[in-house]
Amino acid sequence: MTDNPKDHPTGNAEKNPDDWTTGGEAMTGAQASYLKTLSEEAGEEFDDTLSKADASKKIDELQGKTGRGQ
Repeated sequence: MTDNPKDHPTGNAEKNPDDWTTGGEAMTGAQASYLKTLSEEAGEEFDDTLSKADASKKIDELQGKTGRGQ
């Protein structure tokens, strides 16, 4: 018997950004806004040319540096 995906609603929620079908598109406005904030807090330059996938990875990296998102 296989598990019903609805029994684990968050089990599939986080995919690796490299596996996103839209990962190569420009980052979203929400990503850009949050990444700009994190970049300022981490003392790093904000790169507005990142793709959705790269922005997601950078957000994860900067959350680690700033302590946000924990």
